Amino acid sequence: MADDKLSGNVKTAYDEFYKTHDEAWRMLGAKYKAQHIIDVCRGRTFAKVLEVGAGDGSILKILSEQDFAPEYHAVEISDSGVDYIQSRSIKDLKSVQVFDGYHLPFGDDSFDLIILSHVLEHVEHERLLLRELKRVAKMCVIEVPRDYKANVDARIKHFLAYGHINVYTPTSLRYLLRTEGFEVVNDLTSMIEPEVTKFNTYINQKKGKSLLTDIKIVAEFMVKSSIGTLMGKKKQEQLANAYTVLCSKTNQQTEIF
Repeated sequence: MADDKLSGNVKTAYDEFYKTHDEAWRMLGAKYKAQHIIDVCRGRTFAKVLEVGAGDGSILKILSEQDFAPEYHAVEISDSGVDYIQSRSIKDLKSVQVFDGYHLPFGDDSFDLIILSHVLEHVEHERLLLRELKRVAKMCVIEVPRDYKANVDARIKHFLAYGHINVYTPTSLRYLLRTEGFEVVNDLTSMIEPEVTKFNTYINQKKGKSLLTDIKIVAEFMVKSSIGTLMGKKKQEQLANAYTVLCSKTNQQTEIF
């Protein structure tokens, strides 16, 4: 795969992002993303773990502190992200390097698990990356935001502002994975936690703190959680803000017609 599959302006954008990122905000998000990984992998152990699109290393930092695996590796498209990961002294991190967004510099079946958390929605050629994950790892954890909802076409500018060029539902992600020869072993849905919503409201959006706003945030979360619990998995997927899957590769080949 040629390096030019990753647009130059995309690499520049993410390089600048990690130079100016807000560590407190990213660590808060990573706290829950890491927990989703732990939950969906519960009952399994992995010796060698690779995070693809590791950002600033926040997820690996948390996983290493919880002894999720004895050995970690990371690849990231931005130089600034790699520099930041290297500066964090992440326990058991054996390597971190820049990659071209598609080609992983490792041999076949080099890893027990690849983590791809909130990356696929940014990828221009998503199937090419999935095929590379399948080559390099025995299993993968993939998490995407559930962006595909009513009136999604009216929110294109909003999603592009976050670099989201692909939008998913749990169903569409499962379809994509199955047509690329992956089997979904375990999955879970999640909603944005009140702690994250409060941070986004008061710190990122700089809105004034109020007890009424706190109550509304917590109440909305609890109502949606209760509805999902009562109505089952289909409703949970409709209400979810993110979808996480643990998948393994099969011998199935992608055949069209």
